[in-house]
Amino acid sequence: MNRILISAAHKSSGKTMVSIGLCAALKLRGHVVQPYKKGPDYIDPMWLSQAAGRPCRNLDLYLMERDDIVSTFSRHSAEVSLVEGNKGLYDGLALDGSNSNAALAKILDLPVFLVIDARGMTRGIAPLILGYQAFDRDINIAGVILNNLGGTRHESKLRAVIEHYTDVPVVGAIHHDERLSIVERHLGLMPSNESHVATAKIKQIGEAIAEQVDLDKLLALSKKDALDVPNKAEIIAMHSKDKVRIAIARDRAFGFYYADDLDALTEAGAELVPFDALRDASFPDVDALYIGGGFPETCADELEANSTLRAQIKQRIENGMPTYAECGGLMYLSRSIDYQGHTYQMVGAIPGDVKMHGKPVGRGYVHLKEDESHPWPRPNAPATQIKAHEFHYSSLENLPPDSRFAYHVERGHGIDGERDGLVLHNMLASYTHLRTIGSCYWAARFVAFIRRVKKDQRSDIGSNLIIRKI
Repeated sequence: MNRILISAAHKSSGKTMVSIGLCAALKLRGHVVQPYKKGPDYIDPMWLSQAAGRPCRNLDLYLMERDDIVSTFSRHSAEVSLVEGNKGLYDGLALDGSNSNAALAKILDLPVFLVIDARGMTRGIAPLILGYQAFDRDINIAGVILNNLGGTRHESKLRAVIEHYTDVPVVGAIHHDERLSIVERHLGLMPSNESHVATAKIKQIGEAIAEQVDLDKLLALSKKDALDVPNKAEIIAMHSKDKVRIAIARDRAFGFYYADDLDALTEAGAELVPFDALRDASFPDVDALYIGGGFPETCADELEANSTLRAQIKQRIENGMPTYAECGGLMYLSRSIDYQGHTYQMVGAIPGDVKMHGKPVGRGYVHLKEDESHPWPRPNAPATQIKAHEFHYSSLENLPPDSRFAYHVERGHGIDGERDGLVLHNMLASYTHLRTIGSCYWAARFVAFIRRVKKDQRSDIGSNLIIRKI
């Protein structure tokens, strides 16, 4: 087996391009590649998933415990397990580096391949590499991949310097090529579900990487034995044979879903029924609705034009259909979206209006305390602080003063700086993105809530959930 961490000296060095290209190039050679992304991210994983042909898994040292990290990584590992880091190798929130890429490399025993943006560099690349080696001797910097080279002469100089001053092998040398870039937006790359040329772009990047990275050397330097898989506590919905059908928006406007969350919904007894909020004329026959994040503002004219579907969704929610919406989903369910000087009519299930801003309104990790208004069943376990994340450039305004909320925000912004998780009918809508990890078992709770509503039962909510070891 092979384990690889693609990291860098700093962000915007080309990690994502290299990771996408490696997934595509290795897959083309017949290898089974499992991609992972460090941190809370939806967009890079969408590209990595498409390039590898397998759902990318997120590894987050802030939201996940060590056993969660190892268990998630081990359960999904393949012939080649490739992790794309975030920011620089030693960057992170904690002063001691406990949530850095380097810390993840230690936990998972990952050989590190350092992507270096070498524009304008020659001899100075040697102290950079030596410094990264010396900073933490427990980190195995197995190789470097040079990026943005100015030509063959530049490449030759860098190779000579690195060979003379360091013992780190050069695994790849990628020359500057505008064709390898992907359009960026405020959350990073444009989502692959929005890009009409994503397949062609991935193929192009994969071919470039295959030509300029020594894949055989990469694989030889990244061979590792399998990790031991720890036991992991999981809360599951009882009576899982009682299936429920959940409509899930999967289109150009909505695509921010964690693969582990979708797995957890299925394992809890849900059948996920995809629909297109832009094009489908009718809402599917389901028991509930789940709309994740995305960029509905960029598709606002098409969402507004699909008035028949919007009306059906509003009616179903007002009739009590269990609904969960995160960020972009919240925006879609609001009355309107004000974007670039235009106001677009949305579903109207939320009695408030969304306004886009030029800077982030809420950004980063959040800590939530659950309030009594939260509608979902709770497990027979002590209540704990919920850790999650948010990233939104919009605000929800003009809500009625008597609006109810599921969460008090202890860190972050949420809807109004103090509260998040608007509760109305059987709908829960928030700016916060949850993950089914740690002590946050939202998927099983949502499925249990759907069953309770479906059966119109108001019994002991704790009896719907159990804790087991897997």
